Amino acid sequence: MVLEIIGWIGSLLIVASLMQARVLKFRWMNFAGAFIATIYNGIIEVWPFAFMNLAITLIDAYWLRRLYRERSDATVYRALPVEANDTYLQHVLSIHHDDIAEHRPDFEALPLDGDKRTVFLLVNGDEAIGVVAVADAGDGVGRIDLDWVKERFRDFSPGEFVYRESSILADAGFSSLEMPAHEGEDAAYLTKVGFHRDGQRWVREVAA
Repeated sequence: MVLEIIGWIGSLLIVASLMQARVLKFRWMNFAGAFIATIYNGIIEVWPFAFMNLAITLIDAYWLRRLYRERSDATVYRALPVEANDTYLQHVLSIHHDDIAEHRPDFEALPLDGDKRTVFLLVNGDEAIGVVAVADAGDGVGRIDLDWVKERFRDFSPGEFVYRESSILADAGFSSLEMPAHEGEDAAYLTKVGFHRDGQRWVREVAA
């Protein structure tokens, strides 16, 4: 009975993994399910399925190692400066409007009158995967209007490539950044990229 339950757990993990949008979560769940299924099928001596799940386990292990290695690789993820009214940027924002609105309902895709924005398109290879938009609040302060990434890539925090390369922010004239605190924000991510909480906002200095 216990052995059968273990077998079901492995199978359910594999099935559930196929419903995950996030790449990293998919790989971990698929790896765990295939690993359990390998042991289960080995014990009951169903060798074709044991071999198949072993192969899946090894493939997932390879991709997990690669994903973790690449998550901080500037040759894989890049932040490209674009104009706020760039046609392709506006196309990306339009396609993902609902997802963006869920995280930042106050965000306006096109710059408001008199609102000067510095915008970075986050890319993985030739795929646009996110957008960071910084509005000029005056006196060298940049207000983060948007820091959004496709769900598939949210485990990798590609927005850090904007903040890590501080020179691109300093070159844009910013000496500090701020972001209003809002419901549903990822505090762990903001802390990781150098922000700290100051009352009802998050703030971060920009190195010269």
